[in-house]
Amino acid sequence: MRERAILSTRNEYVDSLNATMIGKFPGDEKVYYSHDSVDDDSTNNYPLDFLNSITPNGLPPHELKIKKNCPVILLRNLDPHHGLCNVTRLIVKAFEDNAIDCEIINGQHAGN
Repeated sequence: MRERAILSTRNEYVDSLNATMIGKFPGDEKVYYSHDSVDDDSTNNYPLDFLNSITPNGLPPHELKIKKNCPVILLRNLDPHHGLCNVTRLIVKAFEDNAIDCEIINGQHAGN
């Protein structure tokens, strides 16, 4: 898996394929939700259901479903010195309330 990629023309196809592949991994699914409330915003005219249904490029969906041992790709440069760069491939090892513990599977930092 660390050497392969699937190309798709639309993000909705990617979301569907991701859901199918996550469903094939054994174990319990963990669901993470994005933060969807704003304090003191009287000008917000968009309902939360609509805002939660859109997924801007480069951001994860409002509802992120993953399982242990499934591959994920990092979308931001978090710590380039330690190998946590955009498009780094990782394997999910554990879950926490607001974090996901992963292991890098490609590049010179593999195994960290």
